[in-house]
Amino acid sequence: MKSVIVVGAGIWGSSLALRLAETGWQVTLVEQYKPGHVRQASAGETRLMRCAHGSDDWYARLAWQARDDWRRLGERVGEELYLEAGMVWFAGTPDGWEQASAQVLKNLDIECEVLDPRDGGRFFPDFRGDDLSFLLWEPHAGVLRARRATQVTAALAVAAGVRLVRGRATPVPGDGSPYLSAVEVGGEVWHADRVVWACGAWLPALFELGQLTVTKQDTLHFAVPAAWSLPETPAWLEYGASIYGHGDVDGVGMKATSDAEGPPYEPEHGSRVVDAHSEEVARAYLRRRFPSLAAAPVLFSQVCQYTLTPDAEWLITEVSPGVWLLGGDSGHGFKHAPALAEYMAGVLDGTHPPEPRFGPHDRTPSRGLRTSGQVR
Repeated sequence: MKSVIVVGAGIWGSSLALRLAETGWQVTLVEQYKPGHVRQASAGETRLMRCAHGSDDWYARLAWQARDDWRRLGERVGEELYLEAGMVWFAGTPDGWEQASAQVLKNLDIECEVLDPRDGGRFFPDFRGDDLSFLLWEPHAGVLRARRATQVTAALAVAAGVRLVRGRATPVPGDGSPYLSAVEVGGEVWHADRVVWACGAWLPALFELGQLTVTKQDTLHFAVPAAWSLPETPAWLEYGASIYGHGDVDGVGMKATSDAEGPPYEPEHGSRVVDAHSEEVARAYLRRRFPSLAAAPVLFSQVCQYTLTPDAEWLITEVSPGVWLLGGDSGHGFKHAPALAEYMAGVLDGTHPPEPRFGPHDRTPSRGLRTSGQVR
């Protein structure tokens, strides 16, 4: 039986552990805290599920596959992990990112619709879109209950035979190669046929990866009337403004938060208090796009972090024989997790190599897969 150690029980690590266990691998999953702990990027209350990725069709296809995977996962555990409330993109120009997305989705037969900004009243109790060119409607997009999905996936992995170990793992230097296919946990060295480091914001420091940066990301949820709940209102995203949100889910408020990249952040000891500026940015946006919510009080806030490559493409690379790094996923990685796990299982099995785009090469700075890439 092939063996693998997966380090990190966020959504990528847990999904991969589950997939490998169910396809015959002997799997050890190492996590220094617990699946869904608040330091994980995966532990945000919610994450968006959408297929639009500008002119890129690879991620669009994978997201469409992941949508079905999330629905099946929820059915397995009898929970609604994925809320298919749809998503509205607010397009500021007639021929920009949203138009390219619409063309790709149509080419892939993924349902979408281009609407007049005045149609915003169909989706929101209050909406101002007079400065927009059009709306792009993705009816099969929506919102994932992120923290719960992470916990459920890890629990299913354990039920499938994965050994979940609490501890802090470190790489083991090799003799003649940078690293052994092994990890050290609590002074003990464990070996396996493959080791996959999927430890999010901890990955850059462990492997001195200058191409990965970690930034502080504040998320805010506002107290709103019941009419602003999911599924009554859909998710929304304005690419050009680098801001997104969705209606109230589970009583934690309407999410309205900036996707602009924050300052450098250390995930272990960094402050978990949101900045006043983050609230100001979110509230200014509400004032412009949903005026009746301009004075809505903050009901819930949370600090997350992004781990990003310069071009927002993921990092999937073998740094020593049998030792794989899996990261750079922030901002658009959560939704893909179950489908990416299947893809990554094929990489580990030798069925196919990772796409060249995921390699350790120099990358041209770009944020076109997520948002316009503003930095605050």
